[in-house]
Amino acid sequence: MFAHRLTGLFCGAAVCALAISSAQAEVMDDAGAPLLDAVLVTGSTTNVREIGGSVQVIDAETLSTFAYSDVNRILRQAPGVYLQEEEGFGLRPNIGIRGSGSDRNSRITVMEDGVLIAPAPYAAPAAYYFPRMTRIAAVEVSKGPAAIKYGPLTVGGALNLFSTPIPDVANGEISGRLDLLGGEYGGRRALGSVGGWAALGGGWEIGGLVEGLYEASDGFKVIDAGGDTGFEITDGLVKLGLRSADRRHQWEAKYQRYDETSDETYLGLTLSDFAASPYRRYNGSAADVMNVEHETFQLTHRFQISPNVSLTTLAYHHETARAWYKLNDVRNSAGAGWVGISSVVANPGANALQMADLIGAPGFTGRAGALRVRNNNRQYSATGLQSVVAVDVQTGAVDHSLEFSVRHHRDEEDRFQQDDRYTMVNGRMVLASAGAPGSQTNRLGEAKAWSFFLRDEMAFGAFTLTPGLRYETIRLKRTDWALGDVSRGAPTRVIHSKTDVLIPGVSATWRLNPEVLLLAGAHRGFANPGPGSTADAETSWSYEAGARWSRGGWQAEAIAFLNDYDNLVGTCTASTGGGCNIGDQFDGGAVEVRGLEVTAAHTFAGLAAHGFAVPVSLAYTLTDAEFKSSFASAYGPWGAVAAGDELPYLPEHQLNLSVGLELAKLKLTSAFNWVSEARETAGSGPIAAGDKIDERLVIDLAAEYALTPNFALFATVQNLADETYNVSFSPAGARPGAPRLIMAGVRASF
Repeated sequence: MFAHRLTGLFCGAAVCALAISSAQAEVMDDAGAPLLDAVLVTGSTTNVREIGGSVQVIDAETLSTFAYSDVNRILRQAPGVYLQEEEGFGLRPNIGIRGSGSDRNSRITVMEDGVLIAPAPYAAPAAYYFPRMTRIAAVEVSKGPAAIKYGPLTVGGALNLFSTPIPDVANGEISGRLDLLGGEYGGRRALGSVGGWAALGGGWEIGGLVEGLYEASDGFKVIDAGGDTGFEITDGLVKLGLRSADRRHQWEAKYQRYDETSDETYLGLTLSDFAASPYRRYNGSAADVMNVEHETFQLTHRFQISPNVSLTTLAYHHETARAWYKLNDVRNSAGAGWVGISSVVANPGANALQMADLIGAPGFTGRAGALRVRNNNRQYSATGLQSVVAVDVQTGAVDHSLEFSVRHHRDEEDRFQQDDRYTMVNGRMVLASAGAPGSQTNRLGEAKAWSFFLRDEMAFGAFTLTPGLRYETIRLKRTDWALGDVSRGAPTRVIHSKTDVLIPGVSATWRLNPEVLLLAGAHRGFANPGPGSTADAETSWSYEAGARWSRGGWQAEAIAFLNDYDNLVGTCTASTGGGCNIGDQFDGGAVEVRGLEVTAAHTFAGLAAHGFAVPVSLAYTLTDAEFKSSFASAYGPWGAVAAGDELPYLPEHQLNLSVGLELAKLKLTSAFNWVSEARETAGSGPIAAGDKIDERLVIDLAAEYALTPNFALFATVQNLADETYNVSFSPAGARPGAPRLIMAGVRASF
């Protein structure tokens, strides 16, 4: 039935065009300066409404409305994006695009200022650092053929985050801002920045920006015997700019440092305990803590060679250290092995002894060393150099916008982990024995890659045709040492692999009239296997067709898409619940993901004419995804799959509606987010309670009152109705979405 509807949508999308939200504006910052320094692989600031492909931009004004720090709440505004929430604060996002797997963003390309920002995007894309959204100035979501210019992951799409630019103010002036917020559960936030430009002499100008973020919460969950469940983050950014007065040369150096301590856990709740007390945490999670350190170094040069030719070059290096100390498993009943915490919580009746050790009731003394806590200690580094040449030329009646980019990239993931054992005594975890460093995992994954991208946007009259081609050559290496071999002498295993792939794509637009733009496109999807993997590369063909419409302040867009996977790949991670060897990859065979993305926006009335304005925007996604073959897999989210089974964590419906009221000094905004139910593992038919990700309607409110043009009071309420819902059974047990959270404070600018 859905297939017939979707066929009609592909054919009729040009007629039923609906939506591009007001948040999906041109890639511009608050001051109107193009974010060209960040869009390194696009080479232009083309209006996204003219792009042959699905691209949405959430601009600085939209981001400031709710001042979200949780990326999940921000990306609800973009259709075709799927979010598997985990801990309620957005610290561990799981983002997928158009049916790509969402686990740890491992099937999408994530960038900051045009640079791959995953700690090791080739060797270990499923990693545990994500930029804090509080300091992000704009977000670009690219899907379909528009995403192949980024790479290496093109099966779903790309997410490009833009940091705060150096303020584009007159020489000798400075500009800055300060946001101070506090609220429930000990929530507190301070964000400040200052910067500007000055004449240097000799036809040169120097500029700079300093930005600092402090954010913390005591947490909304409660450990039975007490303990911390919150987080604390500091994030600093420094930029130094140098530009010629004629803007032909622009240099920018960037340094960013992120530090996080979060008392987060993989341990969830049984269904019965979730129903009774959804924000409870078992005593067995009391020792769990994540520590992250991340540094970015970046140098960019843009040279406007001529009015029609530009060259942008960027060098980057970033390092990430993360150690998540968390409960991994519990001693089995025979005392000869271990039971993963996901298995214990999923079936507490069959694991009563393990549950007793895990819960640790008052007066209870558990088995000696029955709780095994793993120090998931990992070091990452990534280094690269990339350049893009953009050329505008004309051949006869055809205007060409040519882009050629090249990137050399190297990254690595170093795992040097250990297990400690604890005994539960009267609700407290007591260390029984400490493991030796490197005694649990002792290995290094490395990647070297060259990538090339060529695109020619050819405009002739009302038509635009844009073919593009990406080439990736990837060399992977995995080295294993004996457990406990601290000196890393002779390795026990070395595995080399090589991948060379061509990724073509093409898009086309037809300006039917000044109000309607038709678009269509196709591209090859690709995701490389990890170091040491025996799985095939993940590949697909993706297609889209739709239309954009605008008239009298209305903007609308409708795009139907089909992602046809030749081979879907699942990666075993602790975040998927374990039950397999961490890092192993599994072939899922042919899969189809079909869907429709609709967005619309309009501002009713006008401030000048009536004293108020009512902006309304909508984003909706309809999805149908199924496996095309039957197979049995050791990968937990799949298990025993029958042809026609639905994919996990892909709801059929997603809707986000925003309605505002803007007066001379007061701005009120409400956001309604509705997500239909989804399943935790592959299957079909009615969803069992132990497999159901809850349907939910979550309402957020924001208010801002301007006391002066540069000083305002601000407040926000997240989850106004205090809706209780289960967002996930992964990694281990039922996990709640965040409860009602009220924050308030002040905003100042100069």
